Amino acid sequence: MANTEIRPIFWSGENLELLDQTRLPKEEVTVRVSTYQQAIVAIRDMQVRGAPAIGVTAAYAVAMAAREIKADGHEQFMAQLDRAATEIAAARPTAVNLQWAVRRMVELAGADGDMSGIADRLLDEAKRIHQEDEQINRRMGGFGKDLIPEGGSVLTHCNAGALATAGFGTAVGVIRAGWENGKRFQVFNTETRPFLQGARLTAWEFQKLGIPSKLIVDSAAGMLMRQGKIDCVITGADRIAANGDTANKIGTYTLAVLARENQIPFYVAAPISTIDLSLSDGDQIQIEERSQEEVTHLQGVAMAPEGVEAINPAFDVTPNRYVSAIITEAGVARPPYLESLNLAVAGTTHN
Repeated sequence: MANTEIRPIFWSGENLELLDQTRLPKEEVTVRVSTYQQAIVAIRDMQVRGAPAIGVTAAYAVAMAAREIKADGHEQFMAQLDRAATEIAAARPTAVNLQWAVRRMVELAGADGDMSGIADRLLDEAKRIHQEDEQINRRMGGFGKDLIPEGGSVLTHCNAGALATAGFGTAVGVIRAGWENGKRFQVFNTETRPFLQGARLTAWEFQKLGIPSKLIVDSAAGMLMRQGKIDCVITGADRIAANGDTANKIGTYTLAVLARENQIPFYVAAPISTIDLSLSDGDQIQIEERSQEEVTHLQGVAMAPEGVEAINPAFDVTPNRYVSAIITEAGVARPPYLESLNLAVAGTTHN
C-alpha cells in the first residue's frame, strides 16, 4: 500500500491549512486561511471542495468569525455571529453539509451563555466535527466494502475521496476499504467535466493509495457498461432528500440511468449529515450554477470560440428509483427510502 495519508484540511493552531485542490495534481500547495472571509473564498473558488470537506471548513470558519467578534454581551455576540454564519452558509448552495455544520456551531454558541472562552469552545467543536468526519467515513467504508464485487469492477464519478472529506473518503472510502480488506477488483473513474475532479483528483488519490485505476472520459461509461466491463457504480452525494433523491456532481444522473439500463447496481455513499429530511424530494434541491468559463476554458485556455454561451450546472439530481442503496455510517439504507433514511438519521439502519 502506498502513502495513504491524504490530509486536505489541517488546523495549525491559529490558522486553517487547506490543500489547494485547484493546483492538483501538478502542485501540492497549501493555502493558509486565517479569517472566515478567506474560508468563504476558498469554498467558492473550490480550493476546498466536496460536501463533507466544505462542512468541516465551514465549522472552522464560524470559529474564526467568533474570535474576531468584540461584543459586550451574549446577545450582541450572537447577532454578529449570525451575520457571519449567514455569509458562510451561502458560500455554495447545494451541499447541505455546509449549512449543517454552520447550524451546529451556531446552536452551540446560542446555548452557551458564558462569554468567557466561548471562541475557544467553538474552536473545540470545529475540531470535533473534523475528527468525527474521518471516523464516519471509515464506518461507511466498513459497511460498504461488501458491495464491491471480488474480482469484478467498480466505476466512480467525480471525487469522493479523502480530498472531499477530512480524510479517507465516502465513495472512494468504500473502494479503499474493500481494497484494504484484501479484495481485488478493477477500478474505473471518470474525468468529470468540466472541472476534471476525476482526472485531476480521484486519479491522483488512487495513485497515492496504490489502487490501480483506469481513467475514462465521461461519455465512455455507457459503452463500458454495455460491454459488461462495469459491475457496480458508486458515487458520493451533496444532498439527499427524504425520499432518496440524490444531488451529486453533474453527470451522476446519466450514469444512474445507464446503470439501470444495463442492470448494474448504483450505490451512493454519504454521511447522515448529507441527508436533508426537510426536503420531500429532489426537485426542492437548489442546483448551483457556476461560471460559463469553466466550460469554455480549460485551466484558463479557451477551448471554444470566443463569444460562445455555455450553461454550467454543477450538480444534477438522481431520482431514488435508480439508487440501489445508500451507504451511511449507520449502515446501508435500501428502498423504501422514506423509511430507511429516517432510520439512518436515527442511527438504526442495518445492512
